[in-house]
Amino acid sequence: MRKPKQYWREENNMAPIVSFVGHSNSGKTTFLIKVISELKKRGYRIGVIKHDGHDFEIDHAGTDTWQHRQAGADVVCIASSHKIAMVRTLVKPSTLDEIILMINDVDMILTEGFKQDQKLQIEVNRQGVECLGKKNNTIALVSDKVTYDSIPHFGFEDTEKVADLLENIMTFEGDGEYGNITG
Repeated sequence: MRKPKQYWREENNMAPIVSFVGHSNSGKTTFLIKVISELKKRGYRIGVIKHDGHDFEIDHAGTDTWQHRQAGADVVCIASSHKIAMVRTLVKPSTLDEIILMINDVDMILTEGFKQDQKLQIEVNRQGVECLGKKNNTIALVSDKVTYDSIPHFGFEDTEKVADLLENIMTFEGDGEYGNITG
């Protein structure tokens, strides 16, 4: 494992962030799970933030924490010796940058969704699903066919190559924006 470079961090010394974006049912989750597994095999600590366009429920009726929320608690945490989870009632939606501040002790943060945000993005597009359209922050495309010129293209079987790209971002030392990212 190459050691992530400290100076390739966000201004607040956070880990580099890359978003996997695409329309619903484009293969984002399936592909991202494989990439996470590959990065973990390489010894990296990975944080993930998933955008949910609907209201989600993570707690279950009848549990103590569910009862705390039902009683009106605005923030409920559950902690064990190996995990912690927090559910917070929001007054206004949190920005991606606000959520990122809650994550520490990782080498990279990967997000699923957040396609309107300006973080580096890898578009995932399964055949039959319309592309989002290449933007200035699109650094690669995972797709059944080449759609954009001038950025790396990867197939759905290329999880190791995409992990190489992300590793280049984490360990970037050279000139340019994010090192050698050829597909």
